[in-house]
Order: sequence, then structure tokens, then C-alpha cells
Amino acid sequence: MKKFTFVLIALASFSSLFSQEETKEEAVDSQTYNRWTLEATAGQGKGIRPYQKDYFSSKANGLFGGVQANSYSLAARYMFSPLFGVRGRFGYDDLQNQNGTDSKEFRLIMLSFRPEGVVNLNRLFKVEKELGRFGMLFHMGLDVSQVTSETPNVIENNNNNGVSEYNGGITVGLTPQFRVSKRLALTVDVTYLNNFRQHFNWDGSYSEGQNNLNGQYISSSVGLSYSFGDDKMHGDWAVIMDPKAEEIEQLDQRINDMEVMMNDTDKDGVPDYLDQENNSLAGVAVDTRGRMVDLNKNGVPDELETYFKNNGILPSNSTITNNNNTTSDEARNFINGGYVSAYFDLNKTKPTNVSSQGIDFVLNYLRKHPDSKLEIFGHADELGSNTYNNKLSNDRAESIKNVLIKAGVDASRISISAVGEDTSVDPKSQEARRVVRRVTFRVD
Repeated sequence: MKKFTFVLIALASFSSLFSQEETKEEAVDSQTYNRWTLEATAGQGKGIRPYQKDYFSSKANGLFGGVQANSYSLAARYMFSPLFGVRGRFGYDDLQNQNGTDSKEFRLIMLSFRPEGVVNLNRLFKVEKELGRFGMLFHMGLDVSQVTSETPNVIENNNNNGVSEYNGGITVGLTPQFRVSKRLALTVDVTYLNNFRQHFNWDGSYSEGQNNLNGQYISSSVGLSYSFGDDKMHGDWAVIMDPKAEEIEQLDQRINDMEVMMNDTDKDGVPDYLDQENNSLAGVAVDTRGRMVDLNKNGVPDELETYFKNNGILPSNSTITNNNNTTSDEARNFINGGYVSAYFDLNKTKPTNVSSQGIDFVLNYLRKHPDSKLEIFGHADELGSNTYNNKLSNDRAESIKNVLIKAGVDASRISISAVGEDTSVDPKSQEARRVVRRVTFRVD
């Protein structure tokens, strides 16, 4: 018994030492956890009653009546749900009188098979989180055994040496567990057996009539259980995902997705998932797709064009077109006044889609005035360090320069300047910062 116990403890320590446990266990579907478990035990079994006179198995002065390794088992368990399962157990018990007792010599060999039902008490009482690595199983079932007497024929009229018989009864037991690695657990089992068909005493002799067909037996053992399956975790400790919780989680995700879809980054009243110009200017009318209204298709939103005329920036009879059919002075004032810009998203150097209108206006001016020069000014908002924002504003100006060069403008006509941070707006306002993430132009 000492050798076997030492081996079990060594195996458990080795597994605990070298198993790499994750700090967070992932939940698995109730259909994919490990259902099969192989179990092996060794321990002590004792017949409680009946015994012939002068025959007994316990030491009167021994701890727990004396300890001897005489009971071994191998079992396979299948859990058809996280809570309930079945187990088939094969056992070998060698019952003998212990050394140092006054009992007469006897020996009874018992080979048994037990089909049992198993309940995971952790899950039954919903205490998995509280118990952690500890667990508890309850099992109950039938016992069918063959017992063979090896007791010397010293009892009068009771020559049973070498005789076998079959017993039948019910068993009930508890199995505390401790998980030492992901798949391996150390077990301690206590099982009570009550036979309803038993002709032998536990000493191998025939029982008296008043005891016939009735016997009681108890065993205690230690062992290991190993869980098989695709999941990394022992099936008794797998975190099972509640189907209802999964449905609720999916519903929450859908709601979150809808909320994201309904965001309106540029505050123009059109959700982002429908907005084709997600950087429209605040206060400028947009259509159902979030595009700033430009009925005359001149690349300038109608409200801005009206504003320029009402404030004397353009003559009231002037009409801006993509072909720049304004006077040179009007167009130059329009560009140099900062009314033509290219805009950028946060930390980006690629202009937004709406910026193509302003870039196209500048390009048309340069094509119509081949002798003019262009200076591009890069800007950034106040988020980030000065060094970072200076580089970012320079890169934005360089990006627009490259667009114009690829559109056919000679590089010698273009220069860039990094203005850096624009501190003219409230840095806490997302909408205000969006306005100053841009490049502006000056032509001569």
C-alpha cells in the first residue's frame, strides 16, 4: 500500500509541477467538453458482516482498525451531460485476516463488476467557481461479484476451500477529487456495498441462516482519473457555456453593432454606415447619403457658396465651376482665403473622400494659370506632442503635393510648409479638431 500511494503522490506532483495552467479558462459548448474519463484506484476493502465466530478483519488496537492494501479497480466513465453520467467498474478484492490479530486465518477473493450512475455534485449545487480545483462525485449502482473461498477447511462441516459463488447488491459512494493538471485529477473514494444475495461469510465460510443473503462491505481508496477528448480541460471542470447565456451574449453583440452603425461621427444627422462623406462640415446641409449638397456640381457646397457671396468674398453674380470659370482674382482670393482645404482623419496622411473637391479646384486653377506657384500648408490638431504634430502636418502637405504631381503639375511649382498644431479651436471638441486636421493653399 505504501509503495502504491507513493507512486500516486509522485505522479500527481509531477503533473502539477509541469502542467502549464492558463489564468483564464475558456468556456466550451455543452456538446464539446470531454465526456470520457479513465479511472484507476487502490485501497482497502473490509467486510462488515457476516463473519464466522473467531474470524474478523480488523485490528482492535489499529488505526481505523488497521490498514492493508487489498482492493483495486479500473473504471471507464462517460458523462452524457455535464451533470450526469454512467460508469463501468471492474474490481479485485483480496480479503484476509491482518497480521497481529487474533482472527483465524482466512482468505476470500472477490471479482466484481459495477454499472453505476454518476452525478457531478459541483455542477448540481452550482459551486464550481467556489471549489476551484476541488470536486465531488456521487455514484450509485449495482454490484455483481464472484467470490472464491481460499480459507483452509478447519470449520466443521464447512469445506469451502476453492468453492465460488455469485453475489449481488447495490453500492453507493462519494468521490472527492482534486485536479492536479488540465486533464488529470487525484481522487479519494469511499463506497458502501450491501449485498442482497450472499451465502458466504466474508471469511469464506457459509453464513448462518439468519445472515444468509445479506452482507455489508465498505471500501476506501485513492486513485487517478484522466479525461479524454478534444478539449484541453478535464470534463469534470470544463467551463460549460450556458446556451441561454450564449444567446444573450449574441443579442448584446448585435445591439452593440447596431449602436456602432448608428454613430454619426460628423454630426450631420446621417449614420456612419450610410454616410458617404463622413467628414462633412458642421452646419452644411447634406443629402440622405451624408454628402454636402452641391446642386450646381461645382465642387463647393451650396451653403458655402452662398456664404461667400453674402460676405463679399465672391461677387453676387459670380458662379464657381469645376472649370474655374471665375475671374483669376476671385479664384485666387477663394484659395488664399482658406476656403479650399483638404481634410484628414485622426493621425492620417491620406485625405478624406470629400477633400477631392478642394484638391480638384486647386488643380484646375494651376492648369489654367501655368505660371502660378502653389504653397501647401499642413495642419494638425493639438493631440500629441509638438514634434509628432509637426511631422504629421508636413506629411499631410507632402501627401497633397504628391497627388497634384501625379495629376500633372510640375513639382517645381509646388512648395510645402508644416504649420503644426492649430490651437484656434477647443482641443476637447472632437468636431472642432476635425476642422483643423487639414491642408490649406496659397497661390501667386
